[in-house]
Amino acid sequence: MPRVIWKGAISFGLVHVPVALYPAAQDSGVDFDWLDKRTMDPVGYKRINKRTGKPIESDHVVKGIKQIDGDYVVLSEEQIKAAYPKTTQTIEIEDFVKASEIDFILLEKPYYLEPIGKGEKVYALLREAMHAAGVIGIARVVMHTKEHLAALIPSGAALVLNTIRWAAEIRPLDELKLPAAGSSAAGLKAAELKMAAQLISDMTTPWKPDAYEDKFTGVIQALVDKKLAAGDTETVAPVEQDNPESRSSNVVDLTELLAKSLARRGPAAQPKADSSPPKRKPAVRPATKKTAAKSTTRKRA
Repeated sequence: MPRVIWKGAISFGLVHVPVALYPAAQDSGVDFDWLDKRTMDPVGYKRINKRTGKPIESDHVVKGIKQIDGDYVVLSEEQIKAAYPKTTQTIEIEDFVKASEIDFILLEKPYYLEPIGKGEKVYALLREAMHAAGVIGIARVVMHTKEHLAALIPSGAALVLNTIRWAAEIRPLDELKLPAAGSSAAGLKAAELKMAAQLISDMTTPWKPDAYEDKFTGVIQALVDKKLAAGDTETVAPVEQDNPESRSSNVVDLTELLAKSLARRGPAAQPKADSSPPKRKPAVRPATKKTAAKSTTRKRA
């Protein structure tokens, strides 16, 4: 069950429908983790203070809007909600339109709406009335401190909220070199149009979304399985959490890393006593190609 993203109400006229918002889509396909090819160490994402180069906790991050003179205006979440309170908790329907009037290029991301707080009856009323009229609702909603235009769409037993890109976000077509609209202006012959229409007619079929699948993921997974069967994997040593109480200098860290590496190789690999100073190595790479190693394509927890 996905987590609730937002709780509020659908508003049309004087009617309010209390709802909870859930993501309706989920990512699929191959999940590639980033690795350092030199050492097979994981490469992660961090919030970094650009001046000090040190990581920063998310609690210490605030939102700032840069001004022309270089200064910033800093706004807290509370200030943002207080400045524009109405739509931060409301999906306010402004108009109802025919679904065919919405260009596909405007559609962005779908969400499911679930009735809460004894709102089942008014939820069903809105859904069935929209079904009967053959319309969808155009609404505004604020999520993650950003206002979205959205389409409220009845879909089976559910009401779906699909965010819509603002018209200003769509680039104009005059930036592209396109053939002129219209068959005559494009220099198309009647025979060509007839054959194209016949081909389209032969390929036209009822829409069945389950008939389509991600073929790329299947090919990549087959390649992964082949490498696993051949024992062609890489050991990725887990990165220990940074504990302030156990932080040490680079010398100590390097010594520990060398000791662990030698321990992996066993007693036979222990170096003989030597009075000369040891040669430093720039880095120690973990052992590679272990059949028992976890696949590097495994999803992160």
